[in-house]
Parts: sequence; structure tokens; C-alpha cells
Amino acid sequence: MAKVTKTNVMRILTQLKIPYTIHQYLGDDVRSGADVAEKMGVSPTQMFKTLVTQAKSGEHYVFMVPVQFELDLKKAAQAVNEKSVAMIKEKELFPLTGYVHGGCSPIGMKKEFQTVLDESALEYSSILFSAGKKGYSVQLAPDILENILPLKIADIIFK
Repeated sequence: MAKVTKTNVMRILTQLKIPYTIHQYLGDDVRSGADVAEKMGVSPTQMFKTLVTQAKSGEHYVFMVPVQFELDLKKAAQAVNEKSVAMIKEKELFPLTGYVHGGCSPIGMKKEFQTVLDESALEYSSILFSAGKKGYSVQLAPDILENILPLKIADIIFK
């Protein structure tokens, strides 16, 4: 494994004394989260992407779904008691969260947002998600996220 660059996510988890495992991949030959999961040798149902939305009310919400599934915007809105939510534009991501597309983590955003984790995460003792930088993921138990983030668990994917 190449030398690991500590990300803000890793620093936060270390500071909170939360055990985690780092996964990384090298190269630019990935086009999707499923490609990343394959490179890291894990199931795409165990690797979660972080999606940022804005509700009709103006509030922002973060949703975590397995990389091979799509966020069901109707279910997502219901999960946060909003009329509707929509994905933010890619150019809005960095100013809002401090993260770039492909390296967005629910931990360590500029501002803390209500986060909803898809219920399928509970099928695993641990899940993987971005460590805040392209090529890096952290693995930890889904219930630990509840100690770090304002977290809700709901059915939010298309099936």
C-alpha cells in the first residue's frame, strides 16, 4: 500500500478516538463508485456514496446510498419531512461542503447537515465511504456514524 495521506475525516475520527480502517486505490481508471469498490475489493452494496441535496425550503441535506444504487428523491424528501429535494449542482459542492466531486464525505463538511443513511447499511457490520479525498475511503460501523453526525436511517434508494 502506498503512503497514506491523512485527510480531515481521518483526523476527526482519530481525535474522537473512533477506530476505522483506511482503504485506498491508485490511478484514474475509475468511472463510478462501483469501479472504486471493485478496486478496493469490497461489495458495491457495502460502499456508500455521499450525495448533497437542497430542499424546496432551502435547507441542505446529505444522503448516503450504496454506490450502485440511485437516490430516490421522493423517498429522500419524505425522510427529512420536506416537500421535495434536488441534487445540488457540482459547482456548488466545494463552496458548500469543502469537498470535491468524488471525494465528498459526510464527516468534516464546512457545516454539519442532517444526514440520512440508507437502511441497507445495517446489513453490514461496517461500511465504506469517502475519507474526503479521491482515492481514499474509511470503513467503520454504521452505528458509529450516529455518534458523529445528526444521522437518520431510512429507505432512500430506488429498488
